[in-house]
Amino acid sequence: MAEIRRIYRLVTDEELARIAGTVHHGGIVAAARPRPLLPFDSDMAERWAEAGAPLVALDGVGNPHNLGAIARTLAFFGLPRLLLSGHHAQAGLSDAAYRVAEGGLEYVDIFEAPHLPQALREIKDAYRVVGTALRGGRSLGALPQDPRPICLVLGNEEDGLPEATLRACEALVTIRGSRAVQSLNVSATAAILISQIASRARFAEKQSREPNRAPRSGRTPKR
Repeated sequence: MAEIRRIYRLVTDEELARIAGTVHHGGIVAAARPRPLLPFDSDMAERWAEAGAPLVALDGVGNPHNLGAIARTLAFFGLPRLLLSGHHAQAGLSDAAYRVAEGGLEYVDIFEAPHLPQALREIKDAYRVVGTALRGGRSLGALPQDPRPICLVLGNEEDGLPEATLRACEALVTIRGSRAVQSLNVSATAAILISQIASRARFAEKQSREPNRAPRSGRTPKR
């Protein structure tokens, strides 16, 4: 900070915790302008889909720690966008979300669709909209093949996806466990499914790049 001639203060640990409002400050506190949410547009989404990029949407995920953890997972797997609904319980870009994301939010653009069910219906030609459900859904791997990338929609930690959002989904997926506990935390569910959709996207990209090759011998193989 001294080298770039910016104002800074060195304070005690107690004073830093008071300024930060938490002891989980990592040794530094900076004043910054809040990052705005970007408006969602279906035309943009069509261009993302053309590039084969999966999309993740959250509808009512209220815990900012879960939001931050999901953003960190997206950054880890190289998915650059997250869509938030206008649900009254939906967490936003708070300091807690940034802290849990551990830098992941710097690599993910955050968009907002105030009326998420409508937005999902608008992108169905470009994206395969897949919702998550506690029970009754299929495994992600069991979904039929489809050329469209997946838009994965995750719901509120307690109530799941709202009914209107469920109706906008083409398919529902469920992670099946041992039933020792009812369900996974939404951020854990997101991590498992994001890993799978990222893998599917990489495989589809690889397939699209491979040229059609003739047999090595140059002869038509016998039946």
